[in-house]
Amino acid sequence: MKKGELSRRYLLFLCAVFINAFSIAVITKAMLGTSPISSVPYVLSLFTPWSMGVHTIIFNFLFIVLEMLMMKRNEIREKKYELLLQVPITICFGLFIDLSMYALGWLQPENYIVQLLTLLLGCFILGLGISFEVKANVAMVTGEYLVQVLSRFVHREFGWVKVCFDVTLVAIACLLSFLFLPGLQGVREGTVVAALVVGPIVHFLNPYMRIFDKWLTGNSDTEPHLQSQTEEKYPLVITIAREYGSGGRELGRILAKELGIKFYDKELIAMVAKESRMPESYVSQHEQTVSSNYLLRLIMQDYEAPIEKSLSSADALFVSQSKVIRKIAKEESCVIIGRCADYILKDWPEQSIVRIFCYSDIESAYRRCVEEYHLDAATARSEIARINRARMNHYQHYTGRRWDDPQNYHLMVHTGEHGVKLSTACALIAQLYREKA
Repeated sequence: MKKGELSRRYLLFLCAVFINAFSIAVITKAMLGTSPISSVPYVLSLFTPWSMGVHTIIFNFLFIVLEMLMMKRNEIREKKYELLLQVPITICFGLFIDLSMYALGWLQPENYIVQLLTLLLGCFILGLGISFEVKANVAMVTGEYLVQVLSRFVHREFGWVKVCFDVTLVAIACLLSFLFLPGLQGVREGTVVAALVVGPIVHFLNPYMRIFDKWLTGNSDTEPHLQSQTEEKYPLVITIAREYGSGGRELGRILAKELGIKFYDKELIAMVAKESRMPESYVSQHEQTVSSNYLLRLIMQDYEAPIEKSLSSADALFVSQSKVIRKIAKEESCVIIGRCADYILKDWPEQSIVRIFCYSDIESAYRRCVEEYHLDAATARSEIARINRARMNHYQHYTGRRWDDPQNYHLMVHTGEHGVKLSTACALIAQLYREKA
């Protein structure tokens, strides 16, 4: 990374730290409780002479000590710069909180609706700050870094560790409040709201952070890798996204055979399992799905780190899959079925990729599933709907795009009863392939 780019990334991160601190002040001023990570410092500030920012600094220094206790000596040596960086980050964070609380001294909402709106505004600002932090990709604030270290130490899913961590902090804050204050103070419904809504806000905002690409890299192109890629001849790749029962997999097989190129579908499972060091059974079950339980998805997602550094199993699987698909696409011409391949290869030169979406009407898909896939006729329709919903949610979750949006593809192919036959679709795509070759 060039020195200029690194400086800009640290500047963006410093802005993120200030925005995070300011948002915590806004959330706190709503008087509906504060965020889980700030609940203990806030309660302590209510019955001690020290401010919320000072307690935040002390508390985060304790976090740094805990991080070191959970690391092995060689890991401490490897991560020493990351650990040392936590010190100035912690000091700035605490000072920014106090500065923000002072600047917002005028903010004292009394009406519950105004309090709720203030809380939601603070959550949005916090989501914006975390999005800046993720985009900067140079450091993490201490509380988030501790959860990452703790997750590795106990060998548990990041989401569950995060929940246990937040619940522990809130429980300590409640205990301190009952012991030293007249009743429960500092922890209310706003604490729960902040814990639940900030993650989805970050997920919503992250795609818009691409506006910083040009400024961060100093590149005249918005896509930092595009210029170097267009100077190089890449193999020609066909990606086929498909509705279940549309025959997209069979279309890919026919295409690969006619064009004399490799075909990748289930063959990717073993390759991704090797790359990710996950069991093939796990990869097969989770590679094109995200949890249908919205609350569980909120819990398990690691929103506070770039996806390549995320400790969520689902994110790690997607990153490994992306690496395998990019490696294959760079080495040989091929057909790749599903798995967000059209998005994963979004940086590929247009002359080196053909993006296809294959879809069908429900009755044609039903007949194909029963007659060719041998699904139970009684459950085939519900299974088609379930799988399509899973693929759509997975695609939207990791790309921020609609799965069936024509703007994502070069060709949308209807293979139902009143659409085109697979042989005709194959001829159309093969012609497009040869025009680009």
